[in-house]
Amino acid sequence: MALTAVCIFLLWVMDTPVSIFDSLEILLTVIAASGWLGFFMVQPNQAKVMTLFGSYVGTEKRSGLRWTIPLFKKRTVSLRIRNFESAKIKVNDNQGNPIEIAAIVVWSVTDSAEAVFEVDDYESYVTIQSESALRILASTFPYDPRDDDEAEIALRSHPVEIADQLATGIQERLGKAGITVHEARISHLAYAQEIASAMLQRQQASAIIAARNRIVEGAVGMVEMALIRLSEKEIVELDEERKAAMVSNLLVVLCGDKATQPIVNTGTLY
Repeated sequence: MALTAVCIFLLWVMDTPVSIFDSLEILLTVIAASGWLGFFMVQPNQAKVMTLFGSYVGTEKRSGLRWTIPLFKKRTVSLRIRNFESAKIKVNDNQGNPIEIAAIVVWSVTDSAEAVFEVDDYESYVTIQSESALRILASTFPYDPRDDDEAEIALRSHPVEIADQLATGIQERLGKAGITVHEARISHLAYAQEIASAMLQRQQASAIIAARNRIVEGAVGMVEMALIRLSEKEIVELDEERKAAMVSNLLVVLCGDKATQPIVNTGTLY
């Protein structure tokens, strides 16, 4: 600013053309004009990475109008939080079943110098490494938990644990590029089309078996309670054969898929 004011003063005040003053005016004008090139604007949540002749000299993160040496080369890096949703990829889980899976990753640049100098394109790096971590995660765990005492973490039944594992895996890959992963979670999870129908039947069969187990367990308890109550109240004396017949009839009534049709015996008990 001072050089600009001096140049304007010389241009308007100097009446006699003198070569030395002309050269001085030209030099000061060039210096003043080049000084204006050093001004730059930093927006909120934005950083300017500056280099001089290929050497890193610093990063400016303070928002507002700034000035630096005009020879500095400045590159803008956004520090805002971003969302990335991967494409649906097909991969085999740890049991060999083909599945389709996709994820959402919430990330931001925390070290602008590493994001610029450690990788060629940090946005592309986020995309590729996130999908790589998602593939490894999907192949490490099963789609559904096993139906035994050794049940383990599964993709479908343990969303919180899977999300933590995914975020940790992605962060290990992106940390070297100055990127922080704030959240990662699965957005799409399904069996591949070629086995979806068979796996649906398997899930239905598992649900039916589980429901039958609960029904039989409840029916046995009700039969046991009925026999105990009849014995305690001394309503009727039943021999072993009659007890077996009663248990069979009650189990048929309680465990049947359809409503039973009762038959009333109007004759004697025996």
